[in-house]
Amino acid sequence: MPSTEIILTENIPGLGAEADVVKVRRGYARNYLLPRGKAYELTPASLRQLDNLKKKRAEREARELNEAEELSRRIGKISATFTLATGETGKAFGSITAQDIVNRLKTDLGLEIDRHKIVLDRPIKDTGE
Repeated sequence: MPSTEIILTENIPGLGAEADVVKVRRGYARNYLLPRGKAYELTPASLRQLDNLKKKRAEREARELNEAEELSRRIGKISATFTLATGETGKAFGSITAQDIVNRLKTDLGLEIDRHKIVLDRPIKDTGE
């Protein structure tokens, strides 16, 4: 299969991050990535632009890290209690999910957080977790 090298201009799941040089099939590049502005062809001129993309990516990643650390400090001090219906044996009828936590943070503290930023190993089903 013929392939070509391209430079990504944004994060694409399963392919790479912004400013990565990746090898993809020509048809995928020509029909999807290039027309939508998600990538551009690797040429000597584009290699010079790669440094600018890498700087922009580093700045964005540093900003996101700072925002995440600030959010972690703000909600790290919070304790929340959730009420969950249980049976006679103590088995929960439902679970506490990331969406439930987001809703509680929004109503109690006015914090708007994307539910995908809250990572639970598994939904909370037992008391005391």
